[in-house]
Amino acid sequence: METKAPKLEWKKVSAELLILSLVEARPRHGYEISKLIEQRSGGAVRLYPLLYRLERRGWIQGRWVEKSGLRRRRYYRLTPQGRKVLASQRRGWQRFVEAVDRITGRITEVEHA
Repeated sequence: METKAPKLEWKKVSAELLILSLVEARPRHGYEISKLIEQRSGGAVRLYPLLYRLERRGWIQGRWVEKSGLRRRRYYRLTPQGRKVLASQRRGWQRFVEAVDRITGRITEVEHA
């Protein structure tokens, strides 16, 4: 029996959730975001083009910063619209994780007497 990869939609949503979560606390440049995701996932997740998609949607806002002696970097911050999307995605992700836990038997429903 062939094992299929998770649906692309869940991958996309989880990647969006990761990026929005990382820029929630403070602005970060694209390379930093990419490296944090790669490090924290143990190398399982690598991404970059998604930043541009989130910026086009208005969920994050980027700006170029130049510092003496350093390469120019694009820093991203969460927008008010992005903050709303992040909250919604976190709720949706939590519901999904709880459903998977129930299905796989990690959480059992309380039986009614």
